[in-house]
Amino acid sequence: MKSSDFVRQLPGGEAHFSRPRTLASVLHIDVPLFTLLLILVFGGLFVLYSGSEKSMSDVARQGIHFGIASALMLVLARFDPQVFRRWAPWVFFLGLAGLVAVLVVGSDAKGAQRWLKIPGVGVRVQPSEFMKLAVPMMVAWYLSDRILPPSFKHIIGTLIIIFVPAALIAKQPDLGTAILIAASGVFVLLFSGLGLRWILGCLAGVAALAPAMWFFVMHDYQKQRVLTFLDPESDPLRTGWNIIQSKTAIGSGGFGGKGWLEGTQSHLDFLPESHTDFIIAVLAEEFGYIGVACILTLYMMIIGRGLYIAANGQDTFSRLLAGSLIMTFFVYVFVNMGMVSGILPVVGVPLPLVSYGGTSVLTLMASFGILMSIHTHKKMLSR
Repeated sequence: MKSSDFVRQLPGGEAHFSRPRTLASVLHIDVPLFTLLLILVFGGLFVLYSGSEKSMSDVARQGIHFGIASALMLVLARFDPQVFRRWAPWVFFLGLAGLVAVLVVGSDAKGAQRWLKIPGVGVRVQPSEFMKLAVPMMVAWYLSDRILPPSFKHIIGTLIIIFVPAALIAKQPDLGTAILIAASGVFVLLFSGLGLRWILGCLAGVAALAPAMWFFVMHDYQKQRVLTFLDPESDPLRTGWNIIQSKTAIGSGGFGGKGWLEGTQSHLDFLPESHTDFIIAVLAEEFGYIGVACILTLYMMIIGRGLYIAANGQDTFSRLLAGSLIMTFFVYVFVNMGMVSGILPVVGVPLPLVSYGGTSVLTLMASFGILMSIHTHKKMLSR
């Protein structure tokens, strides 16, 4: 009698325990997150049609942007998170080289030098957008193999990784993108267990450097934005026009709004950039408090799902990267709504996945692809 005769097996062997693979598992889609993103995207197109003066061409182009960005999201979701870990230094230094090239041979547009022309193709790229993903990936890679909370030496190293690209971008000048990129790296540092004394010390340092930034770093138009934020009524027909009209649109919407396509501030051309940076004012005027509450709830649900994915990441790199990506998304929402409602200076940050624009959509959907990769590959490993 052989020992194998005593081995007990269920009918069907190992196949008995296998689960049928769904389309979501094949594509590595996190269904709750994907569903919330779809609702936000289609709701954004609905508002964009009104904010763009009923321009179907703008809506169609934005739909194409979403299609391309969604394809990129699905591609990135299929990669194992360890691939992003291996790529992180290469992506970071390639992006850093691009930022230096922008300052040397970049093309100008509206007084800003932010783009690189690809010879023979006629296409312009904006390296600063790639850094929205490269910086948190690099900081997460740098800290993932070290003892956490990080030591003083590693905190300094992290700050160098964060503020070198942020300073290069601020010099273009592009203060809004520089803030987002700095925030994405700082969030990794915070999630690594940085102590309260370090956080308070950094805040004190920023406050101490504020006067120097005002006199030696900020451009005249950036200073004017701060002054306008403090007192928009001081120049109501020029620098204060945007924020005054934005707050007027938000207030005129009341509780239930005036109705879709019935907003006067945007359709009578009082509200500038109604399809890009100030699109939340269009939504507030036409759908009122109810509309704003709905989109805020949707954003909070997306952020909550992202934080859940971060908290359940397979390893330190995945948790740090996922936490940073979703909190950077939160900064997008907070800064845009803050500047439109007058509680923050205007810095040109779009409302994520609602404002018109292809580059920000591409970056944001790529970050959600990485989030889905972190979550779905974890589930595969845990089976």
